Amino acid sequence: MKTTKLLLSLLLVVVTLKSFAQESTTPVKRAQNVFVELGGQGLIFSANYDTRFGNRRDGLGGRAGIGYIGADGDNITTVPISLNYLLGKGKNFFEVGLGATFTSLTASGESFIFDEGTSSSVIGTMSFAYRLQPVDSGFALRAGFTPVFSGTNFIPYYAGFSLGYTF
Repeated sequence: MKTTKLLLSLLLVVVTLKSFAQESTTPVKRAQNVFVELGGQGLIFSANYDTRFGNRRDGLGGRAGIGYIGADGDNITTVPISLNYLLGKGKNFFEVGLGATFTSLTASGESFIFDEGTSSSVIGTMSFAYRLQPVDSGFALRAGFTPVFSGTNFIPYYAGFSLGYTF
């Protein structure tokens, strides 16, 4: 009888340890996103890639993108790069970020908006946004405030909206 109880106890311990081992070795797929953004850290319109730096759905990550818009000989190219941190669980996250956006502006002639010539600058950006990011993969959405600053200029209420895909 004692041998049977001992064997059952050992079997229970082995099964329990095996189930813990399976849970801890199951890898979590890191979140990666591609999205287009109107406004935001890309300033006007941009296409972007965002990823977490570890095998997590939240935590520290980064993004890089490129934007371009042109009309009547005037054009602007933007390259947003930033670090961000996602707080949340499941598919709902709050994003906090800090970055920089390189801008290059070309004007073919003096226009209503730009003086003639080419100029470039780097603009500081921040991000305070809601992010809907599916657990596995699928449609993703971002919306929030993206304050911008350059020198002594600061625009606290600039905003951005993004649609994309999480994989």
